[in-house]
Amino acid sequence: MKKTIVVGCDNAAVALKDTLIKFMQDLGYEVENVGVDSPEDGTYYPYVAERVCKAVIDSGYTKEGVLICGTGLGMCICANKFPGIRAGVCHDSYSGERLKLSNNGNVICFGARVIGPELAKKILKEWLSLEFKDGSSTPKVEAIRELDRKYLK
Repeated sequence: MKKTIVVGCDNAAVALKDTLIKFMQDLGYEVENVGVDSPEDGTYYPYVAERVCKAVIDSGYTKEGVLICGTGLGMCICANKFPGIRAGVCHDSYSGERLKLSNNGNVICFGARVIGPELAKKILKEWLSLEFKDGSSTPKVEAIRELDRKYLK
């Protein structure tokens, strides 16, 4: 069974969000859409990031997240405020690969004004197909967890 992916965006990224949701569903993933669903919806991206991250946390980190705004940067900054969330902006395949394999990233962020839909689909498919394995990056990921415990109280 494939993972459940929680997806959210702000009003700058509705079209890319809809494209990526259909793409993931076609690949067999269960997708939870937490909005926004209209370019007219002015919900600030921090609140959408909160919805996605809370769903990932509440699942015991079995779900993963996709966040999309104009640049991906605002969503990424917000997502990394939540304990246990390791988010990164990925606009190339190597970054997507390293987000998962080096950092055990559980939320990928895209900028709809930066990346086209075909490249976003390629990166997303690669990221979803990867699994973090214990190895040389494990102590670094544990150091991230230590910082979570220390500062995210």
